[in-house]
Amino acid sequence: MPAKNSNTESGGFTTEERAAMKARAAELRAEGKKGAKKADGLQEVLDKIAEMAPEDRALAERVHMTVTAAAPGLSPKTWYGMPAYADADGKVVVFFQDSGKFKYRYSTLGFQEAANLDDGDLWPVSYALQGWSAVVEKKIVELVEAAVS
Repeated sequence: MPAKNSNTESGGFTTEERAAMKARAAELRAEGKKGAKKADGLQEVLDKIAEMAPEDRALAERVHMTVTAAAPGLSPKTWYGMPAYADADGKVVVFFQDSGKFKYRYSTLGFQEAANLDDGDLWPVSYALQGWSAVVEKKIVELVEAAVS
């Protein structure tokens, strides 16, 4: 029997992972059946960003501004408690995971299956994000524009 990880209470998911799953369940409940009770996605995203540690918040704010400018057709929403941006079908295309979410050493910009980033048989769908610069912003714009093309 494998040793129990000190970060888990039940030998399965970590406390952070369980919190993310609970957040996703709450998001689905808020959306309601067929979107009848759909929550204000933009406000939820802004609230999640406001809760982040200062370093992560600064990155998340820049990502939010960049994604919404580069792909105005994407709708902000939370996804497993993270800021995310979905297409017209409600499928998440891109998301931001702050380093504090699962106690990683870096934040992550990730893309889901709905993103059009396919490049042969192998392509990245997640990027470590530790700082912001003009080069980083340009790369994110390129990725997001490709993802929604």
